[in-house]
Parts: sequence; C-alpha cells; structure tokens
Amino acid sequence: MESMKPEPTPAPHPAAILAIILASYFMILLDNSVIFTALPSLQADLRLSTGELSWVQDAYTLVFGGLLLLGARAGDLLGRRRVFVFGLVVFSIASLLIGLAPAGWWAIASRAVQGIGAAIVAPASLSLLTASFPEGRERTRAVALYGATAGIGASLGLVIGGALAHWISWRAGFFVNVPIGAAMIALAPRFIPETGRARGRFDVFGALSATLGVGALVFGVINTVDAGWASPVTLTAVTAGLVLLAVFVLIERRAAQPIMPLRLFASRRRTGAYVARFLYLGAMIAFFFFTTQFLQEVLGFDPLQAGLGFLPMTAVNFAVAMAIPRLAVRLPGSVPLLTGILLTLAGMFWLSRVRVDSAYLTGVALPMILIGAGQGLAFAPLTSFGIIGAPVSDAGAASGLVNTFHQVGTCLGLGIAVAAAAAATVPATGSAVAHLAAQVSAALTTGSVLLLLALAVTAALILPADLAARRTRTPRMAVPVPEAEPVR
Repeated sequence: MESMKPEPTPAPHPAAILAIILASYFMILLDNSVIFTALPSLQADLRLSTGELSWVQDAYTLVFGGLLLLGARAGDLLGRRRVFVFGLVVFSIASLLIGLAPAGWWAIASRAVQGIGAAIVAPASLSLLTASFPEGRERTRAVALYGATAGIGASLGLVIGGALAHWISWRAGFFVNVPIGAAMIALAPRFIPETGRARGRFDVFGALSATLGVGALVFGVINTVDAGWASPVTLTAVTAGLVLLAVFVLIERRAAQPIMPLRLFASRRRTGAYVARFLYLGAMIAFFFFTTQFLQEVLGFDPLQAGLGFLPMTAVNFAVAMAIPRLAVRLPGSVPLLTGILLTLAGMFWLSRVRVDSAYLTGVALPMILIGAGQGLAFAPLTSFGIIGAPVSDAGAASGLVNTFHQVGTCLGLGIAVAAAAAATVPATGSAVAHLAAQVSAALTTGSVLLLLALAVTAALILPADLAARRTRTPRMAVPVPEAEPVR
C-alpha cells in the first residue's frame, strides 16, 4: 500500500498554475502530432528523401525518450519551476529554428534540440502540478485535466497541422510555439511557486546508462523502418540498448540516490499503469501514422481534408475528457480506464478492416468516434495511476517514468506496426493503393493486439489493487501526496 504524506501548502494561484502547466504540456503534445499532416509539404519544400523525412520525427523522439529520466531528476535536484522554465526556453528557441530551416539537416538538428526541451518540460510540468494542488478534489481534477490534455493534444494536432500546411505553410506549425512559449516563460515565475531543491547529486552513471540505453533501443527500432529487423545495425543497437538498460537496473539497485528509484515499481497500480501506457501508446501511434496515410493516399484527401477527417475523434475525445474530472471523484479510476481501453480496442479493430474501397463514414469516421471516446476515458487514469502514492522525493522520477513509457511505447509501437505493414501481402494484380490499404489494415490489426494486451495488464494489475484501495478508503484516482515544500 502506498504511504500517505503530509499535505502541501495550497498554491496561491491554482487556476493560473493549472493554465500554465496545461498550456505548456499541450504545446509539446500538439507539436508531436502537428508534424504528421505537414510531412508531405515539408518534404517537398526541403527536398528530403523518404529516409531523411523520417528523421524529422525520429530525431525528436530519440532525444525526447532518451533524456526523460535525466530531465525528471534535474527537476528534483535543481527546483522544478526553474527547470520547467529552462525547458520552455530550449523548446521555444528550437521551434523558431525549425520554422526558419533552410535545409533538411537544419530541421533535423533543431528537432533534436526541441526533444531536449520536451524531455525537460514534460516531467517537470506533471511534478509541478502534483506539488501545487492538495490531496482531494482539486488535485484529482487537475491530474484528470492533465491526462485528458494528452489525448486532446495528440488528436487536435493533426487537424491544426493539416490546416496550417494547407492555408499558410508547414512552418507555421512550429512558429506558433514561439509566442505561446514566450508567454509561459513570462508567466511561470510570477504564478508558480518554486519547489525546494532535494539534497543530493546526480546519479551520473545511472543517467548515462539510462539515456544511452533508451536512446540505442529507440534508434534500433527507428532503423527498422528503412533496414528491417534483421539489419546488423538494428540488431546491434537493440542489443546494446537492452544490455545498457540491464546495467542501468543494476546501478539503480545500489545507488544511494537513484535517477529511477526501483521502489516506484512496488505498487501494482503504478507498474500496471507504466506497462499499459506503453502498450496503449504503441497502438495509438500506429493509428495516427497509418490512418493519416490512408486518408491522403487511399481516399485522396489533401492535408486540410485529412486533418478535418480526424474531427470525429477529436470532438468526442474532448467531450469525454471534460467529463473525466466529475467521474474521477465518483468512480474508482480503473473503471473509466478499462472502459476506455475497451472502446479504443473496438474502434481500432473496426478501423483495421479498411480496404481500398472503404467509405470514409463507415470505414473511418464511425470507428474514430469509439477511439476518441476511449482516449478521453483512458488517458487521465493512466496518468494518475502512474504517479499515485509516490513520495515527494520521487515525484519527478515517477513523472519521468510516465513520460518515458509514453515515448518509448510510441517508438516501439510504430516500429512493430511498420514491420507488420511491410509483411502485408496483396494479390500480384493489386494496385499500389490496394497494397497500401492492406498495409494500413495489417498495422492497425497489430495496434488492436497491443490494446488487447493493455486491457489484460489493466485487468490483472490495476483493477484488483484499485478496488482493494477503495475498500480501505484510499483515494480513488489519487495522485501522490507530496510533503510540504518551501516556497521560494
């Protein structure tokens, strides 16, 4: 059972703090998906090959996933608001540089720098939120909105990316981050109290092994897109990543102040949330990546139409997510989580039946409604269970793990889905469009399998522990109760 800690001092400006944190997190999530519908325009403008184009997204994912745990620990040791603002500065400057990119190498390098900023902001924002709101209804609502932002930002980014690429330029999707980031940088020191610095030092060897291990694993999976799983480069990178991660675990077992305290995995709810998030996001990235291609390459939508094609999911996602804060105080969190994963699974499996002659309404839009409802229900409890019961000294590490499993899940999920798509077969007489439709179907079927596994993990680990906690009067969708920290 997770230990209970003294309540933090209530924040003096809770609405402003919540707005700043959600706006910053939304900006990162929006940027992570806005690129999908803008990729064709970016490729034509910068004259990139298919392999070079993939690195516009992969460079961001590689750095983001590799540095998350280090970014989370930095917030614990140096002060979360200070680190949060620094991450926003890095992210905003990188966004400006991407928008100004005169060549592909510039855009790819700037995306990597943007990933550094995101790896700092994402865990700092979640740990700041939990340190700013006292245990109870306020924190439950705040964390529910934070989790809902993940689903809304990802889906809305496709709509905004398509609209900007069609009406203005793909560059506008990155330029828009600059004024938003500047506003958050100015407002954060004014409204968000600084947290106290934890005594200690960086777990240097743990940080290096974690960063290099996750980075190598992510690189290996990314490399499968062009070279396949049998490539020597792929096998070497994946093997090195697994070895480094095993070394990382050994280091963390002995470290006095580990970057990832293994005690965080003592809770069945937290462990289940990490694994379920990994599987769920692996399925969702396959959905976004391949459905975008289906809309544009099979149904013939332009970038704007493709972005608008995601509106059924986006609208339902938003409506359901807004209801989550009310549900969170009435139901154990495992109920909306299980329901959400089940709805997403039903929609994904339905969508995986697409063919070259499928109609948008029945083949895409209606399944998207189920997926949108599932996302709206699932993301908030996945977030809250990932940090539930963690003491204040581990709040940054718990937040970092939530985001690490999120990013690594998307990367590995995409690699698995791409491999499944590549293995799809159609009759020799089939057209290129028919072949693509078959690949999309295979990839989304793989996504359905990942969702089925996420459902099993949730039922086996999270549900029993959550119901037991409810019987002992543990808060239902509670989040960690940090010790009071000095406000600076």
